[in-house]
Amino acid sequence: MSLKGHFLNPSNAVYEDIALQTLENHKGDFLNLLKQANYPLKMELSSETAQHAADIEIAHSTTVVAVLYRDGVMVAGDRRATAGTSVIYDRAEKVLQIDRHSLLAISGSPAIAYEIARVLEHSFQYFRRSQLQELSLEGKLRMLSRLIRDNLSMALQGIGGVIPIFALYDLNADEDHNGGKIFFYDALGAHFENVDFATTGSGSVWIRGVLRYLSRFGDTPLPRMDQQQAAITILRLLDIASEYDAATSGYNAKVNIFPNVKVVTRSGVDTISDDDLATWYAQAQPEQT
Repeated sequence: MSLKGHFLNPSNAVYEDIALQTLENHKGDFLNLLKQANYPLKMELSSETAQHAADIEIAHSTTVVAVLYRDGVMVAGDRRATAGTSVIYDRAEKVLQIDRHSLLAISGSPAIAYEIARVLEHSFQYFRRSQLQELSLEGKLRMLSRLIRDNLSMALQGIGGVIPIFALYDLNADEDHNGGKIFFYDALGAHFENVDFATTGSGSVWIRGVLRYLSRFGDTPLPRMDQQQAAITILRLLDIASEYDAATSGYNAKVNIFPNVKVVTRSGVDTISDDDLATWYAQAQPEQT
């Protein structure tokens, strides 16, 4: 028996048939029930829309990285935004301050990512002002998860996916311990805590292994680096990513554009100045022989 057309006004007999098929065929799997009922699970574009779909170019962000260092978490992102094979902007901000002790690093669609960041910022502010206290760590993580999950339909269409890194400083941590925390999200909103580092975006595949190597076998492990050492490491990594990934930019010497680098510590969020980045970038270059 086909169940198509009976979902709106089912009779008792139909309910009995559905129950029997539930027990016998799909074993409680709701997705299988929909498939057996010939329920449309795939969104189809109209022929006119599909004809011009290839002409639509959506801006995307690329490589962001977060590293746990001695005082907290350092988060950085390159500045390039691309649409297809075109560079449409070279001053994109991919590391966004959400509140005094949290940062959101974005990769994917900037239009969606910026909206998620705005909603998250206002939600944190509303809770703080209405409840006269900060939202808990778990509350912040779950709120971001919900926003990402609500964007799933756009991500499945391939035009609005956002894979962020959420970095914060936990003020409840002992003063003798580093309260910096790094969380990685997937497209469904699940979050995973990364101990020493996290990176996402099209250029991340080229630097994830390097980060792992530095974290485990480097002369100075990432959590023990000071701010200057961490910044030099990140600048080098983004240079590596830009060498192999066309959608990632490192330091643009022609117009003096540096990656966006921020830190979050017990004292709050701070932005590394271009002057400091210029000095450290010069130190990051190998000596010419």
